[in-house]
Amino acid sequence: MTLENLTIIITTFKSYDVIKPCIESIDTKVKILVIENSRDLNFKNEIEKKYKNVLCILTGENIGYAKSNNLGLSKVKTKYALILNPDTIIKKNSLENFLITASQHPNFSLIGPFLGQENKFLKNNNDKVKEVNSIKGFAIFLNINKFNDDFFDENYFLYFEEIDLCKKVIKENGKIFLDTSIEIEHKESKSVSTNNSIELEKNRNWHWMWSTFYFHKKHFGFFIALIKIFPKLVSALLKFLFYYFFKKNDLKEIYFSRLSGIINSILGRKSWYRPSLD
Repeated sequence: MTLENLTIIITTFKSYDVIKPCIESIDTKVKILVIENSRDLNFKNEIEKKYKNVLCILTGENIGYAKSNNLGLSKVKTKYALILNPDTIIKKNSLENFLITASQHPNFSLIGPFLGQENKFLKNNNDKVKEVNSIKGFAIFLNINKFNDDFFDENYFLYFEEIDLCKKVIKENGKIFLDTSIEIEHKESKSVSTNNSIELEKNRNWHWMWSTFYFHKKHFGFFIALIKIFPKLVSALLKFLFYYFFKKNDLKEIYFSRLSGIINSILGRKSWYRPSLD
């Protein structure tokens, strides 16, 4: 089994600065699909000219992580795909180790990489590969044939997509593995190249709350989701009011976004909020 059996999908949104080290850490024999959530032809032309193994698809608008990954996966012609965040660095032999584990466990649905201290117990127990119920979303190795073109739930715009996918795999009696021989560096929350930290925080807070309620409602029912989200609803309301009265505008806006995400999800509205980063 060779690297030609693999396609890597990287979803981007204003990730100009961070994606280049990621691409340069990937063997040039691997085909890379970059799904850019904009209509930026300069970005597409620059990245395709610089990296001959990269095809950049422009979505024309910010369609979100789940839908972008599904778009990329719909273009995959290889047996395996690797969903990768743009703020990651592939360590030596990691791609080859993905393929080795795939050949040793041919019925797998998903494989995830080593996560440092979080999974230290695996190495302590001399378990190179362990079957688990979930893996993190920054690097997901997929067995394409196990999914029948049904991958991520596109109702999610941001957050919980990989948790939802893992839950679906387990529900369908699929197998998920974590491999400690696969190491991928992840610079969390560094996927977007922008200095507009307030807009990013508003975006993260809105979608984290929306996705939290939606996920729990989908898998456990409305009332369980309401019980789960209610303390966060009260906290967001109190903090919004506090910062409103003390005229802390940035924090007021962040907690208003948090409150809005919760309320919109409870009311069954689609995940509509989009960051203003231009």
